[in-house]
Amino acid sequence: MPPRPASPFGLLFSGLYTVYATAMFCINTFVLICPLILVLPGVGLRRRIASFGVRLGMLLMGVPFRVRGSDNLPAGPCIVVSNHASYLDGLVMTAALPARFNFVIQHGAAKWFYAGTVLRRLGYRFVNRSSARAGAVQTRALLRDLRAGESLAIFAEGTFKAEPGLLPFKNGAFLLAAKTSVPVVPVTICGTRRLLGGGTTRFRWSRVSVDIGRPLPVGGHAPTLRDAARAAILAQCGEPDAQAPAAADEAMGEPIDEPMDRAAVEAA
Repeated sequence: MPPRPASPFGLLFSGLYTVYATAMFCINTFVLICPLILVLPGVGLRRRIASFGVRLGMLLMGVPFRVRGSDNLPAGPCIVVSNHASYLDGLVMTAALPARFNFVIQHGAAKWFYAGTVLRRLGYRFVNRSSARAGAVQTRALLRDLRAGESLAIFAEGTFKAEPGLLPFKNGAFLLAAKTSVPVVPVTICGTRRLLGGGTTRFRWSRVSVDIGRPLPVGGHAPTLRDAARAAILAQCGEPDAQAPAAADEAMGEPIDEPMDRAAVEAA
């Protein structure tokens, strides 16, 4: 059965909400919060301001926001891995996780106008996958962070697409976890694809939730950790499995899609 066309009232509400939410998001993010992050001292304070700013922005936009399972986060170092469906996922995770978490971001984000400076001020880590040498150096730095007691947050898919679906997970986070014997915590984000997903530039009203799962057993091999984390997130995200059969078959063996990461981790 084809979907019912939207009513005139629904179209009007959608258009008005897009204008209102865009205004609230821009004012809150770029006029209020980001300038504070740029001028305030201390990474911890800046991250707390960022978390407060995201929650304030959700409130101003009329977006119900709920975080469940925060007590599942270990007190010590860990690696949080989550799905990725929207431009807003990084902001949502900033609000959901304690300030001690370092986000691992693709290096291109550091060059973004304004936002790149804000990300650097928040002390987040950047990884260059296009350069074997730079990537190896950055991977070893992440290993040192974990061994020093820090925690990481990584979007395991590495990217997102306009179409709904959980993509195959990259191996980097799980190689780091296996090497350092820190727990992996699967986290599921729901609602952000509708709010501002790939392929759209306008806000649509949606509820947003973050579910923090129980840590996976420590000491597993990277493929085992990857598959267990992905299964946990797939069961909760409400999206189809977008992993091609060939990729699923490959996932049963050793991780081979990221030789740079594996070489760097094994050499550390």
